[in-house]
Amino acid sequence: MPSPIRSVISPGRYAQGPGAISRLGEYLAPIGSTPLVVADDVVWGFVGHDVTASLEAAGLPVTREAFGGVPSAREIDRLVEVIKRTKADVAVAVGGGSTIDAVKASGFLAGIRWVTVPTVASTDAPTSALAVVYTEDGTFEEYRFFPRNPDLVLVDSLIVANAPAAFLAAGVGDALATWLEARATAASSSQTMAGGLPTLTGTALARLSWDVLWDNALPALDAVRDHLVTPAVEKVIEANTLLSGLGFESGGLAAAHAIHNGLTAAPQTHGLAHGQKVNIGSLTQLVLEGAPTQDIRDFIEFTTRVGLPTTLTEIGLTPEDTTELELIATTATVAGETIHAMPFEVRPADVVSALTSIERFARRVREEAGLPAPTPYTAKH
Repeated sequence: MPSPIRSVISPGRYAQGPGAISRLGEYLAPIGSTPLVVADDVVWGFVGHDVTASLEAAGLPVTREAFGGVPSAREIDRLVEVIKRTKADVAVAVGGGSTIDAVKASGFLAGIRWVTVPTVASTDAPTSALAVVYTEDGTFEEYRFFPRNPDLVLVDSLIVANAPAAFLAAGVGDALATWLEARATAASSSQTMAGGLPTLTGTALARLSWDVLWDNALPALDAVRDHLVTPAVEKVIEANTLLSGLGFESGGLAAAHAIHNGLTAAPQTHGLAHGQKVNIGSLTQLVLEGAPTQDIRDFIEFTTRVGLPTTLTEIGLTPEDTTELELIATTATVAGETIHAMPFEVRPADVVSALTSIERFARRVREEAGLPAPTPYTAKH
């Protein structure tokens, strides 16, 4: 049996700063000469002019394709046909995580390179070598893995600061899970998405992401509510996008993201941001671990202040939704799910108990901390 390998993977280049979008053409030119830019109509409405000007200044043609809204197998296959028809040699995703995942998957299938230009810092999708594929109705279907990461990740922090603060808050929810999952993966010596055991680098970057967010998330969110770029905003964008991306991929995923995937099976949760559901996964993972009560209390208080859900009520569920909770738990524990990277066995019944238990305890913690009671979430069908 061969010796275990430790591996770390990363994008070819990461660039971040206010006005960075004006340099897209400059960074893109060495990667490809015939780009296909994929963006939905809303995103193109506010960045289309800058993208066009930047590509034209670099002598690159501007071909834009609208994104269909969900990174489903059908949408990915449609984009492959567009790539072939336009003879593009690099696919450029401009927008959120759904657009980015669809472009990475279609670029891989078409045999070309791919670049990501996130307009929000709501997930770590921009840096990773995988895509999360959903069914047409938004239920998690599969992870697709690629042999390399994006050639370029370009983040304009001014664009991120002008997006609603809720996107940045969701990114904090996604990124906080990174350390919780990486430390569990390290403890169990499980495989990571990078195709080996976790590296010291991946685990350390996951921890750095956590530390940066606890120090900077609240002032950064206040700055973004006023559409300002401050040092705290730059740090949180980097933590949400780069540190979390490197940390989850080369540090490991565990229960939090598996529970997120389980939550997508319940229609009541549809329409919530990825990071909102991941935050419930992180809280549930802490309960499953039997983490110190003060750690769980601190996590509930902090993420409530960030604006993330810490109760079932806020994701459209109740402790009485036994059928849905059992479905979520079964989905989260299927063979091959990342929950099996936990350093102990997790059964569906354990997940149901942990999920159910957070409602009463989180309400108590919030009340004692003078934080608002949870507001029920209703999915928009």
